[in-house]
Amino acid sequence: MTHLSVEMLAADATEPITSAGHAQLGIAVLAGIAVIVLLITKFKLHAFLSLIIGSLVLGAVAGAPLDKAITSFSTGLGTTVAGTGVLIALGAVLGRLLADSGGADQIVDTILERSSRRAMPWAMVLIAGIVGLPIFFEVGIVLLIPVVLLVAKRGNFSLMRIGIPALAGLSVMHGLIPPHPGPLVAIDAVKANLGVTLALGVVVAIPTAIIAGPVFSRYAARWVDIQPPEKMVPERASDDLEKRPGFGITVATVLLPVVMMLAKALVDIVIDDPEQTVQRVFDVVGSPLIALLTAVLVAMFTLGRAAGFTRGRIAVTVEKSLGPIAGVVLIVGAGGGFKQTLVDAGVGQMILDVSKGWNISALLLAWLIAVAIRLATGSATVATISAAGLVGPLAADMSTTHAALLVLAIGCGSLFFSHVNDAGFWLVKEYFGMNVGQTLKTWSVMETLISVVGIGCVLLLSLVL
Repeated sequence: MTHLSVEMLAADATEPITSAGHAQLGIAVLAGIAVIVLLITKFKLHAFLSLIIGSLVLGAVAGAPLDKAITSFSTGLGTTVAGTGVLIALGAVLGRLLADSGGADQIVDTILERSSRRAMPWAMVLIAGIVGLPIFFEVGIVLLIPVVLLVAKRGNFSLMRIGIPALAGLSVMHGLIPPHPGPLVAIDAVKANLGVTLALGVVVAIPTAIIAGPVFSRYAARWVDIQPPEKMVPERASDDLEKRPGFGITVATVLLPVVMMLAKALVDIVIDDPEQTVQRVFDVVGSPLIALLTAVLVAMFTLGRAAGFTRGRIAVTVEKSLGPIAGVVLIVGAGGGFKQTLVDAGVGQMILDVSKGWNISALLLAWLIAVAIRLATGSATVATISAAGLVGPLAADMSTTHAALLVLAIGCGSLFFSHVNDAGFWLVKEYFGMNVGQTLKTWSVMETLISVVGIGCVLLLSLVL
C-alpha cells in the first residue's frame, strides 16, 4: 500500500512522525472531516460524494500528491466493498424475504398475543431485537411502525411507551451487532474476531437496550405524551397474503447465521488449532459469507415457499432487495476509502504517538473519536468507519477480546446524540408525528443513553476479560 506523509512520501513509513507533522496531519484530518460535514449538512450533497471529496481534501492538506491520495481512496473503497459489500447484500435479501413473506409480522403478532399490558414495552424491545438482527435500521422502522402505532392505539398506550423500546432495540442492533455494515467494517479495520465481537456485542446489547428502551420509555412518555398519527399507519406486508410462515421456523431462520458464526467462535476458543479438521470446517461454516448465504437459501424455502411464493416471486423479491442498498454499499465503500486515506497519511501512527502520554483507555479514546465524528456528520456508519480507521493501530497489541471490545466502543460512540444532521432523526420525527423539540427529548436522549450505557458496559467487560 502506498504510504502518504507530510514529507511528500520522502520519509520511510516506519519512521516516527515529527511534531510538525503531527500538527499538519491534525489539521488535515479536521479539514477532511469538516468538508464532509459541510457538504452533507449545508449543501445536502450525497454522503458518497462528500466522502470522496473529503478524502481528497485530507490528502491534499496532508501534503500528499493527488495521485497517491486517489490510489489510497480507491484501494480502501475496493477492499471495503470486497469485504462487506456482499454481506450487506445478503443481509438485505434476508431482510426482504423476512418482510415480504410475512415472517416479520408473524414474529410480531405471536409475541404481542402472549404479552400482558405491563410487559408490552419489554415485548417491543424483544421484537425489535429479533427483527432488527438481519435488517437495516431504516427497514426495521418501516417494518415495526405499523405494529407500534396499532399497539399504542388499541392498548391506549402513550406512543413513546411503545415506540422508544422498539427504536432502542433496532438502534442497538444497528450499532453493535454484525452483520450490520458499521460493525462489519470496524471488525475488518481493527482485525477483530467476528464471532467474539458478536458474542460480546450481545452481552453489551441486552442491558443497553433494556435501560434505553423499556426503562427510559417511562420518562419519555411523561415528557412527550402524544397519540399515534392516523395518517402514518401503513399497510402490512402480510395483509395481502393467504398464508405466512410459522413463528418457530421464522425465528430459527433469522437466528441461523448468528448460530453459525457463534459456533465458529466457540470452536476457535475450545480447539485453537488451525490445522485441526474440525476447526477448519467451522472456519468455513461460520464465515459471515457462508452463514448469511446459507440463511438466504434456507429462507427461500422456510419463508418464501411457506408464504406460497413461486420461484418467480422469490426471484423478484431478491431482485427488489438489492436496489435500495446500492447507496448503502457505496457510502460504506467511500467510508472505507476515507479510512484508508487516513491510515496511509499516517494518522493512525500519529494517534498512537500522541496518545502514548495520555492516561486514557484506548477503548474510551475510540469512543470519544466516534462520538465527535457522529456529532459532526450525523451518520453512525460514517462515524464507525472513520473512527475504526483512526484507532485501528491501537488494536495491534490487544488480545482477541479487547480487540472485539474496541469495535464495540466505536459502535457505541457512533450512536451518540442523533440530531438534525441525521436522517434517522427525521425518519423518527415524521413517523411519530413529533416536532423537533419532542424528537430531541425522546429519540436523541435515547440514542445518547445507548451510547453512554454501552461504553460503560464495554469498560466493565474490559476489567474482567
